[in-house]
Amino acid sequence: MQHLTAEEIEELKAALDGEKVMLEEELAEHGRKVGDDWQGKSEDSGEDADPLDAADKIENLSVNVALVEELERRYKEIVASLKRMDDGTYGITANGEPIDVERLRANPAATTNI
Repeated sequence: MQHLTAEEIEELKAALDGEKVMLEEELAEHGRKVGDDWQGKSEDSGEDADPLDAADKIENLSVNVALVEELERRYKEIVASLKRMDDGTYGITANGEPIDVERLRANPAATTNI
């Protein structure tokens, strides 16, 4: 992280924190937390389901499952990036090369250079 200024780190941390909050809201809207993972959920009004609506509910669930998987993947990237900030390894590739600050601004969870 030596290649990043304190201001850049604060800017990137704020971006990561903001995206984390947004992702948590989206995940709660479309899924439910089971342990450390998320699962998609169908919209359920709590009433007995009309058999004619069953196909719509199944389709809704399949869309939510895919959406929740993608949101969860990004959420885990954000959490891992925040952990790397705490560890002092943020902004560095697995090969030990610094990640360009413009790349990090475009994707604060980036782990590679382009």
